[in-house]
Amino acid sequence: MKTEPVLVDVIIVNFEAGDMLVRSVNHLLAQTFDNFRAIIVDNASSDNSLDLLTMQDPRLEIVRLDTNTGFAKANNIGAALGSAPWIACLNPDAYAEPTWLQTLHRAASSRPDIVMAGSTQITAHDDMLLDGTGDLYAPIGFAWRSLYHRSISRLPPTGEVFGPCAAAALYRRDAFDEVGGFDEDFFCYHEDVDLAFRMRLRGGRAIQVKNAVVRHVGSGVVGTESPFAVYHGTRNRTWTFLKNMPMLILVVMLLPHIGLSALFLIRAVFKKRLRPTWRGTVDAMRALPKIWAKRAIVQRSRTTSIWKLLSAMTWSPVRFLTRDADVRVKDDWEQ
Repeated sequence: MKTEPVLVDVIIVNFEAGDMLVRSVNHLLAQTFDNFRAIIVDNASSDNSLDLLTMQDPRLEIVRLDTNTGFAKANNIGAALGSAPWIACLNPDAYAEPTWLQTLHRAASSRPDIVMAGSTQITAHDDMLLDGTGDLYAPIGFAWRSLYHRSISRLPPTGEVFGPCAAAALYRRDAFDEVGGFDEDFFCYHEDVDLAFRMRLRGGRAIQVKNAVVRHVGSGVVGTESPFAVYHGTRNRTWTFLKNMPMLILVVMLLPHIGLSALFLIRAVFKKRLRPTWRGTVDAMRALPKIWAKRAIVQRSRTTSIWKLLSAMTWSPVRFLTRDADVRVKDDWEQ
């Protein structure tokens, strides 16, 4: 009997996701697309997450780590264990529709310049509410997940975005490896924006695929407003901007970036999030020598023009303030 080649290595990074992990894996194993291998990387969970995985399937591999290495490093570990031409990241609290992987792979494979593909994320608790339609990036150095917690009636068609949300994303392996995968110093949060930025600097593009659907609990383990999430989000946002932005844009946008960051600090006072926001800001600055050294490597490898990079960003302040979508529809892109 002829064995079909593995086209996608699906990486699920688990940390105490409990029943959510079981549900996520069950949805993955029910895909109409069969040419994948699932690698579950467990970040030293202390719950019974892995004990609950009683299903026997040759496509499933479990890797147990001794310490919690973070989302970024665990995904890199999982990716290194595979060899398929595509790498998918799937959160343990994301439940894929049966045609998710097939649709995502078909769209991503439709053009040679597409190296990233994102999914339509619907909130797991409400089918009428979106969890996100891709990551957008403003030149001022701030990113957002578009249409987060907006009505599904606003779901955009398939088209180009700055980058995908790594809760349910597909990356071409050669492009992933070229940029070194996720930055492991990020630990978690904003690591997908950073990865997309570096792939963009190498000329890669991202497609947001309307009909590739997952239902996502969203921060099902740590919580979206937890001090942990606020700290890492603040620190990593600064690192992404300073490391990846070409110098010409960095010089122009640095003062506006600092000003908006100051406003975020003031807002954190009223939202009772000052301490993690301040810590994230301070720690971002403390690591500046290391980030600047990384920046030198990233910028030396840039192949795209500044103008192409700027055109991939979202310039509208209204879209930024309202967390609106900015999907650029391409007639010749796979729908």
